Amino acid sequence: MTVETTIIHDLPMHTVRRAIVSQMQNNVYLITAKSSGAQILIDAADDLPAINALLKEASADVNTGAKASLKMIATTHQHWDHLRALPSLVAQSSAPTAAGTDDIAGIKTQAGVSTDVSLHNGGTLAVDGIELTTVHLRGHTPGSMAFILQSGGSERSNTLIFSGDSLFPGGVGNTGEDKARFTQLLDDVQDRLFNKYPDDAIVLPGHGNATTLGNERAALPQWRERGW
Repeated sequence: MTVETTIIHDLPMHTVRRAIVSQMQNNVYLITAKSSGAQILIDAADDLPAINALLKEASADVNTGAKASLKMIATTHQHWDHLRALPSLVAQSSAPTAAGTDDIAGIKTQAGVSTDVSLHNGGTLAVDGIELTTVHLRGHTPGSMAFILQSGGSERSNTLIFSGDSLFPGGVGNTGEDKARFTQLLDDVQDRLFNKYPDDAIVLPGHGNATTLGNERAALPQWRERGW
């Protein structure tokens, strides 16, 4: 069942649309390059009809003469609730897939889908008109990735962080009450996100509402002390 389909960021060079799907309220994000029409979809979580509605709506986001086309399906991590529509979307679109190296085997086991592009920390995932920096955040799963879009223009922030289930308003993702995994995830989030990107960087998580790094930064010591 589709809960919501909406444009959430209309940037000078890109649009970002979101569908909220399934009882787990997963966020599916679609980035469209206005100049070329190329698209990257992040987390084909569930509900192919809702994803198709998202793709249809985004066809209006491109400049005259361009045509919207799904060029990449990126998965933030291997958990089943982020993969349920992945097989059907791959079959429908023939778009290549990308995921963190250490989650590729899990995605194959969970969804039966092979990953075409193996991602690592500090790399780039690019299609025509879209360039995402890939950030490996270890702890929620071994290969969890965040994707960073930096879009030019006069917006309050030109940095969007698609954080999967590694960073939310109020804390980091679930690490199964494993202290080592929690420490690793918080260290990565602090070193690779908070220490690198500005306070007005917008965090778009795998479930729920957005936040900014600035809204969360002061709470980092509290998160570390409480252990989750």
